[in-house]
Amino acid sequence: MTADLPNLAIRRAGLDDADTLSALAARTFTETFGHLYPPEDLRHFLDETYSAESHRRLLADPAYAFWLLEREDGEAAGYALAGACGLPHGEVLPQDGELKRLYVLQSLHNGGWGGRLFRASLDWLEREGPRTLWIGVWSQNLGAQRFYERHGFRRVGEYEFPVGRVRDLEFILRREASARPAQGAAA
Repeated sequence: MTADLPNLAIRRAGLDDADTLSALAARTFTETFGHLYPPEDLRHFLDETYSAESHRRLLADPAYAFWLLEREDGEAAGYALAGACGLPHGEVLPQDGELKRLYVLQSLHNGGWGGRLFRASLDWLEREGPRTLWIGVWSQNLGAQRFYERHGFRRVGEYEFPVGRVRDLEFILRREASARPAQGAAA
């Protein structure tokens, strides 16, 4: 690691992190997608989806896990959420897992931190062995699509993701348990 790279760490989030996750989720979603939505639709979406209470519920549920990327001073800089698959696809099975969210502050993009959060999430999802994994990704997020493809995910469907009155086209990606890349595959 060179001297100009930030010193960051990843840790599993706990119930005490609900407020931090709520603020970080709203910030990273807005940084990434805020320009796509009318302000009132964005605010309503953030208040409903990324509230501290919604994060507390997920943090308390053993079927879900969050990871926080933090700076040395404890400032949150990214996060990931994994759990049971909830994507609207007819082939989803109860035992399937999903990477539900993966966000890093824009100032840290292309530093490998998203890949580290991704790996922590997949390791947790496959802690009992390989299983079919799913990801929903915005149709215009070509960089994320290429990243997931390098990790064995393939497009198998699409759906509309509502943010207020706006409906985004999302792609549904799947990686079969048998398609798990070898350890050490390029990120």
